[in-house]
Order: sequence, then structure tokens, then C-alpha cells
Amino acid sequence: MRTHTRGLRRRTAMLATAAALALTASGCVTVHGELEVVPAATKTEAGRALRDFTDAYNKADEAYDPALVAGRMTGALAAINQGGLRARQKQSPGGNSRHTPLELRDARFLIPKKAGWPRWFAVDADSNRDADDGGAADSRWLLVFVRGGADQLWEASHLLTLRKADVPDFAVDGEGFVRPAADGGSSLAVAPRRLSADYASYLQNRGRPPVFAPGPDTTQWLAQRTRAAQRVGRTMQYLDQELTGDAFAPVGLVTKDGGAFVFFASRHFEKQTAAPGVPLLDINPDVRALMTGTPKTSLVKERVSSQVALVPKKGAGTVRVAARVQGLVVATGS
Repeated sequence: MRTHTRGLRRRTAMLATAAALALTASGCVTVHGELEVVPAATKTEAGRALRDFTDAYNKADEAYDPALVAGRMTGALAAINQGGLRARQKQSPGGNSRHTPLELRDARFLIPKKAGWPRWFAVDADSNRDADDGGAADSRWLLVFVRGGADQLWEASHLLTLRKADVPDFAVDGEGFVRPAADGGSSLAVAPRRLSADYASYLQNRGRPPVFAPGPDTTQWLAQRTRAAQRVGRTMQYLDQELTGDAFAPVGLVTKDGGAFVFFASRHFEKQTAAPGVPLLDINPDVRALMTGTPKTSLVKERVSSQVALVPKKGAGTVRVAARVQGLVVATGS
């Protein structure tokens, strides 16, 4: 009886081993803990995610209803878009009478291989909202989609526009998959995981240290703040913070030159205080729609910002912010 049991156990173990080998040979193996390095998505999945996002985006824009797109956005894009829709919904409860459906075409899917969750991919597409009004494409829409688990939807976390000439060449493997930039990024001028904190520090310390190259979203933005602070009878205070938790975590693609193209987020506060009898400025309809409190002598605005930056190899120069978009999420008057 014991001999029969031992034989059964051996045969069972052999069958299990054979089954595992067969699954591995077919490529249909599930690794416990999702440790296998696999493409983040198939092109079919990526295409469906882009279509689902575009459909939801258009429904929400037409109705000015943030709930219609909430399940297709996350991170910085969700904060920016939802704030804008809430403001417009209060101003135009009947919806968007000038709605024109967004169309994204000529999409290139930039899919990396990685282990575990979350997974992500990027999209480089043309839109019908180019400055050229639909002619020869002079700009591209760059989106990032993230997914926290196999049972979750793909959600867009960043949406930025760049001139076509400013979209870099990406490093790809033999199968056409892009290479994700390592979070630690020891070979880069700034590690992707440090980019949000360094950007906030750069702005907070008025350009010191000079980690970032001069441009609209660095030196020129700081110059605008300086001019705003010179208003008679009013003081301006700014607070810049990193934003990296969960859906706000940076993601980056390795470029052909060995650098990285990194999407990241940040948070920015602006406080305006007026002397007695001096009116507060910059209270537009969007600000009023999102405001709590009564702005008598002070107004605090909180914005979320989404950026994409070109990060060179270590020793090859400074970081260049290639594009940035921000949105008001909270306004408080007192």
C-alpha cells in the first residue's frame, strides 16, 4: 500500500512538471507575483484603451459632466480635467454648446516590457485640434495610460502636446518595444523618481540649483512670478510641492541618445494677499466656480501640473521641460 502511494506521488509530480513545461513552451504561464517581464499591453488592448478614453472624453466635454470620464482618467490628467469640467459645469449647466468631438488618429503605441503592476504605455497621436486646423500635422498629442491590476481599466494619467519635431526618437528592442527608463536612473542627469521633487525645489528656490534648462516652464515662469509680486498693495506667495504618490508616479522612456523622456506631476499653491481697500486680482469665472469662502483680503489657488521632460545622460547637460499643462483644482477666499 505504501509502495502504491509513493508511486502515485511520483506520477503526480511528473505530470505537474510536464504540464508546467508545456505551458512554458506555449508562452501561457502565469508567474506568481507577476514577476515575469512581459509587454505591458498588446497593440489591440492599447488601441481599445485609446478609443474608450476618447469616447468618454467627448461625452464629458459635450455635457460638461466630469463623471462621464472619471473612470478613464487618473493622476495629473484627472485632477486637471476634472477641475476644468467642474468649473464649466457650474458656469454652463446645459453643457458645451460649442463641443467639437476630439479625434485621435495616426496613433503610435509606445509599449514597454516590464514585470509586475502597475503597467503603463504611451501613445503618440495626431489630433483634429492641431494649430493647423487639421492640415499637415504640426503637433502631436502624447498620452500615458496606466493600469494598476488585471481587473482594472486602462486610465490616462498625462496628456500633453508637442511639436512633431520635438518628439524624440525612442530606443526599441528587436521586437519593437520601447525601453522604460529605470526609476533610479543612475546614468541620467536626474533620476525619474527625483524629477518632481527637483522641479518643485528649483521653482521654490527661484532657479537654484540650475538643474533645468531655461524656457517657458522654468526661467520664464519664474520671471512671471517676479512681475506678479511687484503689484502695488498686494503680496504674492508661492509654494511648490512634489507629487509622486500612486497614480502620480513618474514614467519614462529611454531615448536613442541614452537619455530619457519622463512624464511627471507637481503641485503648486499661489496666495495673493491685498492691503485694506485694495481689490484682489485674477478672480475669473473658473476661479469663482471652484471657490470656497469669500475673497475679502486673500485668495489661495491650488493647481496640479503635468510635465514631460527630456532628461540627458549624466554629464550631458540640464533637463529641458518639453511641455507642461496645469489646471486649477481648488480656490479658497478669505
